[in-house]
Amino acid sequence: MGDLLVSLYASGFRALEQRTERTDMTIRPVLAPERHVVLSWIQRHFSENWASEAAVAIGRQPSSCLIALSNGELVGFACYDAIARGFFGPTGVAEASRGQGIGAALLHRTLQAMKDMGYAYAIIGDPGPARFYIETVGAIEIPVSGKGIYSDMLRTPKPAALV
Repeated sequence: MGDLLVSLYASGFRALEQRTERTDMTIRPVLAPERHVVLSWIQRHFSENWASEAAVAIGRQPSSCLIALSNGELVGFACYDAIARGFFGPTGVAEASRGQGIGAALLHRTLQAMKDMGYAYAIIGDPGPARFYIETVGAIEIPVSGKGIYSDMLRTPKPAALV
């Protein structure tokens, strides 16, 4: 599936706030002195590529990387304006914490931050769980084939097999 587009003024987006309110979780921007902790966590749970994108987001003023904390423990993150302006992602929730609405809450708070910055739409590039975004915020596919901005991205070569 190609990139997705989300209207930050659609009724589905507004309804998401009520469905994701939780008092046992804190979602907030990453503080500069937490950068190394958050990037290490992202690299450990997800990938170096995502940690690289999050580093860009954390370095923005204000930080465009939000984290979810449950009982003081980092359980998820979501970024915007990392790969390009107007893009949501990367985002992820620790495997042990999935299925609890943390991803939806991060999605809502991050998209709300984008709306507060003046965006009317958000692009979700190369979405993994496309169905989640379609059902949760009414995202629609942008009718362009391929991986969009990620098409020609440099990647770490895989190690050669030992002979």
